[in-house]
Amino acid sequence: MRRIVVISFLVSALGTPLRSAEPIAPGQFAKLHALIKPSAGEDKWATIPWLTSLWEARKQAAAEGKPILLWEMDGHPLGCV
Repeated sequence: MRRIVVISFLVSALGTPLRSAEPIAPGQFAKLHALIKPSAGEDKWATIPWLTSLWEARKQAAAEGKPILLWEMDGHPLGCV
């Protein structure tokens, strides 16, 4: 099991060195992972049948008399980098 290590030589905006957190003990990893992992009810946005074509979304919205929600992000397609 890999240990998560925080870089200990960070410097704050004032130039004061910051102390790193202690590594996560292997026995605590599963508990912490379960704590931060999204629960089944937290990702309801993933159940929406999103369209990737703005033109197709526009046609469907017009046919159903509904508005369009445009979710747009700039940056790398695998995440804002």
